[in-house]
Amino acid sequence: MPATESTPTESTPPWRVRFVQPLTIRLTHWLNALVLAGMVASGLQVFGAYPAFAERGRDFCCWPWPGFRFPEAVRLGGWLGGGLKWHLFLMWFFVLDGVVYVAFQVASGEWRRRVFRPRDVRGAWHMALYYLRLRRDKPHYEIYNGLQKAAYSGTIALGALAVATGFALWKPVSLPLLATAFGGYAWTRFWHFLVVWGFVAFLVVHLIMTLVVDREATRSMIVGPYRERIDD
Repeated sequence: MPATESTPTESTPPWRVRFVQPLTIRLTHWLNALVLAGMVASGLQVFGAYPAFAERGRDFCCWPWPGFRFPEAVRLGGWLGGGLKWHLFLMWFFVLDGVVYVAFQVASGEWRRRVFRPRDVRGAWHMALYYLRLRRDKPHYEIYNGLQKAAYSGTIALGALAVATGFALWKPVSLPLLATAFGGYAWTRFWHFLVVWGFVAFLVVHLIMTLVVDREATRSMIVGPYRERIDD
């Protein structure tokens, strides 16, 4: 999309639109944020019923803090049954949202500028050095830099892993091969739990990067156009 420039004035800096976030991407982004928050909260409620990653008599990775429970303020459901109902209810919105997101990327060709490729490793490394103030000059990139592409691709991979391990936990008898692929029921539960913290870690870094380093990214995810100064 060609860049457009605004008319500079004494009080308004010159801007140009670098790109526009598609409406479908924005809707699925914010819906996923809400659904994921509910799934994490209800998942912590379910986890509290048995906070250990082991089958009885076969301990291999127990929860290291016996008796610890996540605060009620970050849990959803009130009890085990309530947490499960919320988790399974929100799961379908999570899956549907992910399907729409990926389908739109493929159908529109949007994936071409977002997917992380081996050639993006160098750019991601240089951008990381720039954000850490270990590189003076900002690396050049077209629309998304290597770190952003890694984030887009990484969250899709995390989402797929979350769904796969979640279905293996929900239907271990109907889907025995899926549970076996993750090392059995106990290990599947462990991987599912790790995925949660993968999403939480991504959220923390994502918020820091958008609110501290690039606030325009947050604005564009709400209104669409991503603006940048002409003199950048």
